[in-house]
Amino acid sequence: MRIGRFLFVIFVAMVLLIIFGNRGLMDYRAVREKHATLEEANERLAVENDELKREIGLLKGDARSIEAVARRELGMVKPGDRVYQFTD
Repeated sequence: MRIGRFLFVIFVAMVLLIIFGNRGLMDYRAVREKHATLEEANERLAVENDELKREIGLLKGDARSIEAVARRELGMVKPGDRVYQFTD
């Protein structure tokens, strides 16, 4: 009878170690969630990377794209353009 209880206690201890111990099921679950989060971030970065590559291609070979960026980001104007300045 005592051997049965001893084996049962050992069995329960092993199950608890498997579930909650180092590299147990709880750690596995946390690692799996972190992996899923990193995969999503990787996909977002891949999409952003593709968009930036497309923009680089346009800037290398399309004069209208260069002009649009110069106007939008640098505030440049072409000769003959009218510039309106509003003050408060």
